[in-house]
Amino acid sequence: MKSMEEQGIVTTFEEMAGVIARLGILPLAQLIPEHPSVNGLTKAENWHTGSELDPWAWRARFPGEGLAGYGKFIRKKAILVSREWFPAFAAAVGSVQEIEERYNNGLASREAVVLLQIIRDNEGIETRELRALADMKVKEKKTAFDNALTELQGTADIVISGVKARLNAEGVVNGWNSTSFETAGHWMQVNNLSSFEGSREEAAAWLQSAMTDVWTPAAIAWIRKVMSW
Repeated sequence: MKSMEEQGIVTTFEEMAGVIARLGILPLAQLIPEHPSVNGLTKAENWHTGSELDPWAWRARFPGEGLAGYGKFIRKKAILVSREWFPAFAAAVGSVQEIEERYNNGLASREAVVLLQIIRDNEGIETRELRALADMKVKEKKTAFDNALTELQGTADIVISGVKARLNAEGVVNGWNSTSFETAGHWMQVNNLSSFEGSREEAAAWLQSAMTDVWTPAAIAWIRKVMSW
């Protein structure tokens, strides 16, 4: 009998949680060759409905319930990484250098340094407040702001905590929900996960070993090349 992934009929949050736990890494949309995605496993008519079957709403529940880290981790695309795999993943894609050192070595942008410091001081901060504290609310700075956030996710310095409703001065929901961010270390600590004990190379080796029985050879070859493992 074909697996749920092969049939393409994942309809509930709990079923998708099982898929993520089994595969370790699952993109929101198709990205990895011969590898499932949330979009590909679910029914199009369930998206953006606001119901319990809405996969778009699930993306915030996974990190919120400590089941998976979430962020634009690979090629600037949204990815879910299971709680079991996340410590090794963060070690494999992250840097041993502090961001200030990376900036001095030309490996990080000034905006990323500023945003990371603000997020460290305000874990779970939402996008609008983050832009205000970073003095990047003007339209001309939006691209630099978005790029810096993506940069920090790509090095697993931060994760997407979830989404928060935007409220007006009277406390009434006003406008689209806003994405919130926290450091990867904080997310792990809150969810009782320990940092990976080992080097970046050892973390990458751990992940590839975990992929052996559940990923296709094509998918493993792709991620090894893309992530330089």
